[in-house]
Amino acid sequence: MVGPFIFFDHIGPVDLAKGLPREADVRPHPHIGLSTVTYLFAGEIMHRDSTGIEQAIRPGEINWMTAGGGITHSERFERARREGGPLHGIQSWVALPEEDEETTPSFAHHEGDDLPVHQDRGLWLRLLAGEAFGLRSSVRTHSPLFYVHAALQPGARLELPRQYAERAVYLVSGAVEVGGRAIDPLRMAVFADGDETVIEAQAPSVLMLLGGHPVGDRFIEWNFVSSSRQRIEQAKADWRAGRMRLPDLDNSEFIPLPPDPTRASASAEAH
Repeated sequence: MVGPFIFFDHIGPVDLAKGLPREADVRPHPHIGLSTVTYLFAGEIMHRDSTGIEQAIRPGEINWMTAGGGITHSERFERARREGGPLHGIQSWVALPEEDEETTPSFAHHEGDDLPVHQDRGLWLRLLAGEAFGLRSSVRTHSPLFYVHAALQPGARLELPRQYAERAVYLVSGAVEVGGRAIDPLRMAVFADGDETVIEAQAPSVLMLLGGHPVGDRFIEWNFVSSSRQRIEQAKADWRAGRMRLPDLDNSEFIPLPPDPTRASASAEAH
């Protein structure tokens, strides 16, 4: 984990063909104990969830879904199905503090002035959540953190915020160095407290900056995050038994619970 960030998925970049089959969509599935954070560089995703929300997300916007005690949602590529087009983005998961793990599920969409922008001498950045670089995002979070989309021109420099105990940078594209050491594209560099964190671009570069204060150890299995292994087992049982409500506007199908990884491993060894 880096602060409360427990999962980080780079989506694409990919060009989706017009007429994309529905099987390519992410069907309804559950989450507990976390917030999913979706941010796009290109394309569009249609979100529907069990709180009744239907919300498209487009480049430069944030969908922040807090699962708390349990939520289900789907992510569908309906615009690409109609028109074709690119898809490129990041989805991260933020673990909730122990006292908020069972909070009421909620969803928030943010764009425009909610996500402040700063530009200076070859540096452009958008603050997606938290506080950093003298900016404050309107996104509500449950623990101290920062999450930033940054673009640097060659020679531009940027230092990660010092007020957070855990910090990282993910290089989406381009070439950057920290303390004379290169960060490989599509890799995340994680820094210990007190480490040198001045990033210098060697080429036009796009980065995601993230971090925050730790929230403690977590278990993670499939789409579930919790400080309690027993709570994850309960969530699995609830999903298997159909006790978690599907999105009102997308309830005709769902992703079934995958096989238990330990049981699957034992079965494979037996054969």
